[in-house]
Amino acid sequence: MSKTIDRPDEVYEALIELHRGLDDEASRRVSARLILIMAAEIGDAEMLKRLIRTARTEI
Repeated sequence: MSKTIDRPDEVYEALIELHRGLDDEASRRVSARLILIMAAEIGDAEMLKRLIRTARTEI
């Protein structure tokens, strides 16, 4: 992926804070919710499928 995030340190801290104090199950649920919210914001099915493929191949 070639795009960069404006102020990545702030985004990283926000993601860490999102999970702070949550048990594993709650952490998984909030991650899933965030993914669905971000997917709705992106709204482009082809881009989402490309991002899903990229996420899987990076593991």
